[in-house]
Amino acid sequence: MGLYVETHIRGGLDELWAHTQDPALHRRWDFRFSEIDLLPGAEGEPRRFRYATRVLPFLTVAGTGVSAGEKTRPDGTRTSALRFSSGHPLSLIAEGSGYWRYVPDGDGVRFLTGYDYRPRWGAFGGLADRLVLRPLMGWATAWSFDRLRLWVERGVTPERALANWCAELAVRSLVVAAACAGLGLGSPLRLLGPFAAAMAYLCPLLLTLAISVALFKAPLAATPAARRCLRTPPTTRVRAPRLLAALERLS
Repeated sequence: MGLYVETHIRGGLDELWAHTQDPALHRRWDFRFSEIDLLPGAEGEPRRFRYATRVLPFLTVAGTGVSAGEKTRPDGTRTSALRFSSGHPLSLIAEGSGYWRYVPDGDGVRFLTGYDYRPRWGAFGGLADRLVLRPLMGWATAWSFDRLRLWVERGVTPERALANWCAELAVRSLVVAAACAGLGLGSPLRLLGPFAAAMAYLCPLLLTLAISVALFKAPLAATPAARRCLRTPPTTRVRAPRLLAALERLS
């Protein structure tokens, strides 16, 4: 089953197009890639690019892709179709294809993607993809889309958004750790004398509440979150015949 992510961004279509089609801007907000560089090509040909992801401090997995953008549609919609592949022996993704679609909608743009890929490594690769990589890719795509939204709508740079996310994650982790440690503090409550029984009842409730808030409270407005994005396609999604034709041209 392919991956689908959609968000609504209050901004201009041209601005969003630039943030997603310019490799220098794209790699700043897309958590999935550490490098995106255009490859030389003739004028008028589909754009070819090289992408890379740093999976460990000294290990980078790279691949190549080709994309074709449509800028003129009668309804104002734009579509960018692409195919990608990696020959790196450590890349679980062998090859795939997908699209980005930009749909003007009121005061902003519905920005959505759909893509799928073929994993390598046989049955083991299929299992690793289903249990680990595919959920991770879906989360990373949605998180990146929300980071892009914050950049376009609120002027929060991708670097600042990442710092906000790390700081909030650290605070939530500390609250959970402190609350879990507090749940094991049974004997010190005896020092409270006549209030020990009441506190023995209230403390677990309060600490459990603190853990729940830390785990499930909505992120701050300037912190990117995958949960803000739609992860399943609406049933009324419009098909794009030109997209399919573009993919055929790229194959």
